[in-house]
Amino acid sequence: MSFPFVKGHGTHNDFVVLPDLDGSIHGDLEDAAVAAICDRRGGIGADGVLRVLRGGAAGGAGWFMDYRNADGSVSQMCGNGLRVFARYLEASGLVDPTALAGPLAVGTGDGIKQVTYCGDGEISVDMGAPKVGGPADVSVDGRRLVGSSVDMGNPHTVVVVDALEDAGELVASPISCVEQFPEGVNVEFVRVVGDRDLEMRVFERGVGETWSCGTGACAVVAAVASGSAVAGTGEAAPGQGTGSTPERPTTYAVGVRGGRLSVTWDVDGHLHLKGPAVLVATGTWTA
Repeated sequence: MSFPFVKGHGTHNDFVVLPDLDGSIHGDLEDAAVAAICDRRGGIGADGVLRVLRGGAAGGAGWFMDYRNADGSVSQMCGNGLRVFARYLEASGLVDPTALAGPLAVGTGDGIKQVTYCGDGEISVDMGAPKVGGPADVSVDGRRLVGSSVDMGNPHTVVVVDALEDAGELVASPISCVEQFPEGVNVEFVRVVGDRDLEMRVFERGVGETWSCGTGACAVVAAVASGSAVAGTGEAAPGQGTGSTPERPTTYAVGVRGGRLSVTWDVDGHLHLKGPAVLVATGTWTA
């Protein structure tokens, strides 16, 4: 079977975009097909797949992003992926030029998200309000660490560390509580660099360590800014929040291996993820 694809990335969190406007090309998009596409030696190679569908069932949005992790599993939301998805719509002429001046509604597994094309060439996504929960344990290389749970439409555990190297090699998936996270969890390791300046590493469920994670960047900002973040030892982390409602609007810079992202917590409690989105190649799958 042959089909067209586009390759893109957001801060080197890379994706294969599959145009499938009416859903007739890829059908149910089987796990094995996604895994083959994302295979970095036998396939195109990517952290995930973004299928582009018209949004008839997306609650009024004109487009729907069907996102899959590299192992084929469904993920409800991907912030970097949504920016790449929006860049594809723009570059392919699927969006009316007048729509580029205002927010564009895109359906996702976590509901409709508003995307804005910024004047500096970057793209911003209203990621909605985070749900900051209580403590969450993870085991990394046999070490028990305590983090903070944050829901960004997908589950996250945020662990504050003194140095990013403290996370170890991140080859094996961190072990989490099945009762708390029955479908697995994304784990972020964050270091507070300075005032509203963070850096992080991330292990994404269904993928492994990636160079960036948009929902993860939002999760670490939510944990640190709200004062709920804890160090891996379980002690209160040196954050920049009060443990209550943080000052808003407030913007954090989040450094990732693939670059830098900007996360703004607005007066309505929503997080806005801003960063680059780059398309690098087009081609045809022939395997």
